[in-house]
Amino acid sequence: MKLAELAGDEAYGDKSRTFVFQEEGHTLGNALRCIIVRYPEVVFCGYTVPHPAEAKMHFRIQTNGARAVDILRRGLEDLSKVCDHTTTVFQEKVTAFKAANTS
Repeated sequence: MKLAELAGDEAYGDKSRTFVFQEEGHTLGNALRCIIVRYPEVVFCGYTVPHPAEAKMHFRIQTNGARAVDILRRGLEDLSKVCDHTTTVFQEKVTAFKAANTS
């Protein structure tokens, strides 16, 4: 995953950033936004895909204290944990289903 960081707003400093994810779109953007928007220190979190022909996503975070880059890192780590849990539960259910239907 390629990631670039755009300059923040003068008034917010490190608490406000727009990150540009290369080769990413709505799948990552919406999942990551759903996680980060729930953090109490986040004032705004949103994303855009500027144009369908461009494979990039702009992801904006504004906080009331924490650095935006730290919130992004935490969000990516939490999203990874959610995906790992989903995969584990799915595999357990598939194994249980196969065991119940192999008679």
